[in-house]
Amino acid sequence: MTRRLRSLDAFRGLTVAAMILVNSPGADEHGYWLLRHAGGDGVWPADLIFPAFLVIAGVAIPLAFAAQRVHGTSARELRAKALRRTRIIFGLGLLLNALPWFDWNVLRIPGVLQRIALCYGAAALLVIYLDARRQALVAAALLAGYAALLAWAPVPGGHAGVLEPGADLGAWLDRALMSGHLLHGSWDPEGLLSTVPAIATTMLGVLAGHWLLHARSAAQRLSGLLAGGAGALALGLLLGLWLPINKDLWTSSFALVTAGVALLGFAACFWLADVRGWLAWTPPLLVFGLNPLLAYFLSSLGTKLLYLIPIGDQTLQARLFDRCFAPLAAAPTAALLYALTYTGVWFALMAVLYRRGVFVSI
Repeated sequence: MTRRLRSLDAFRGLTVAAMILVNSPGADEHGYWLLRHAGGDGVWPADLIFPAFLVIAGVAIPLAFAAQRVHGTSARELRAKALRRTRIIFGLGLLLNALPWFDWNVLRIPGVLQRIALCYGAAALLVIYLDARRQALVAAALLAGYAALLAWAPVPGGHAGVLEPGADLGAWLDRALMSGHLLHGSWDPEGLLSTVPAIATTMLGVLAGHWLLHARSAAQRLSGLLAGGAGALALGLLLGLWLPINKDLWTSSFALVTAGVALLGFAACFWLADVRGWLAWTPPLLVFGLNPLLAYFLSSLGTKLLYLIPIGDQTLQARLFDRCFAPLAAAPTAALLYALTYTGVWFALMAVLYRRGVFVSI
């Protein structure tokens, strides 16, 4: 199966819409609970979104490569394209962090797009050079190795088993390599070491992509997605009894739980669109799903500008919220209305591109 999956594009669009929604909460200190991250151990709905995007990226890799190989694309050409895409996505993340001052002395090096780039690049190379069984072994090794490091590797100057963001082994490594270039000064939620289990998250999507390619029927594809999602979720919850489920550290239990939920969500979309043939719900999601990186980059840039542009003693974002949304409802509900409106604005802009058939691919 090398045809494009409507369900995958739709689920990607749903994920991008959710990313924009969560990244524009309106009033940070009074944000709506659905738009907040757990901020510690546990998983809230907002914590599921980024891992879902990585899983989707993983699913797409073997499907896209299989289609390109049908047209005679060599492994060397696939590698060149994958590395080029990795560099561009990483560069866009750096550009987003650098704007508007381009002060390289305090530039945040990690970021969401940077993590997407590294996860995509690593997963793509594994797909090019290893078979599916070895890819599965690598994913398992990444999860097991990272869990072992968190539990048993002592933090220099401290002790083993530190699971507090900023005091953990990953934070120490980030300070050693990128001091002064981290989001929270002493640590970063998209740090280098925690990208290792995020790559494993992506690889779980890759394995699902292989299943979609080689299963004999739509029913088998659906059952495999359900079994894989339920299995990853159950294993993550079981591992969570020993290693806390924590987004900031991207613990191995977090990687498994969130990947499991993402695969179950994708399975639901696959059942609706590709098994039952119900497609009427997909076009609005395709607006974001067929231009995901463009939508995310531009909406993130817009959010950043709203917080930078001064209006009197406020930012433009604060003025918009106070004048247009705060009078409408209590603060959390007003924040939700702001986030929905902001997401709706970007939906309208991206819908223009969708209707004109403009799709930016990297």
